[in-house]
Amino acid sequence: MGRVTTRVPRVRFDAATGAGTPRPDTVVVEEPLELRVGATVVGTTMRTPGDDFDFALGHLLTESLIRSAEDVAGMMHCTDVDASGSPTFNVVDIALRAGVSLPPPRARTEQGTSACGVCGSRSVEDVLTSSPYAVGPGPQRLSPAVVAALPEALRERQAAFDKTGGVHAAGLATAAGELLAVREDIGRHNAVDKVLGAHARTHAPPFDDLVLVVSARASFEILQKAAMVGVPVVVAVGAPSSLAVGLAVESGITLVAFARGASFSAYAHPERLGE
Repeated sequence: MGRVTTRVPRVRFDAATGAGTPRPDTVVVEEPLELRVGATVVGTTMRTPGDDFDFALGHLLTESLIRSAEDVAGMMHCTDVDASGSPTFNVVDIALRAGVSLPPPRARTEQGTSACGVCGSRSVEDVLTSSPYAVGPGPQRLSPAVVAALPEALRERQAAFDKTGGVHAAGLATAAGELLAVREDIGRHNAVDKVLGAHARTHAPPFDDLVLVVSARASFEILQKAAMVGVPVVVAVGAPSSLAVGLAVESGITLVAFARGASFSAYAHPERLGE
């Protein structure tokens, strides 16, 4: 439901000659999505349409609003319409199982991002105390060769990126390097929610034997999402933030960043890495 990409007009310029050539281009679609549980709005984000139910499930898990997919009785799109009268599918209604209710709001709101200046020590402590799943030992020996190969394996499954160059990807892999699921989205956090939600459909958390690999930098929010479902290893193509490193150290997550080509750097719990 909804298009992942669309065609738009553009003019491509040659800096050497100053000439401009009209030529259409393919860009990623960005639209809002609102998540509702009953009459309560639990999240609003800008996202790439597609895998909306995976996103909703993953978001509820990583915000500690549910403990597993079994807490959800059903999901459906509300077919709101745009100005032309076409359905947009930009609202997902979620029904919880009988006996399950939303917990009280957490101190860290869902709107908090890396641009909001959250307090580091308070944020780390909030995650450690609110996560229903402690990070376990995970893979005892994770091969550095497997870790180094994960970003390229992820890249090979980024179909929307191939068309637009404008989306992030997240994947869940086994310790042997097998990618079990990959999801793409214009938002790196949304891609993580989507892939965690996809896996949660058939596997109950904690995901204590898996590796989360992301095409983006290792931000606090991505480590927070991993911690909330017990993922013990996060591999990022980009750089880590100080708050992400702090959360990885405190929660027991092996944090790998700058995973490009044949090398990478481990910023927390490198003891899981080795032949």
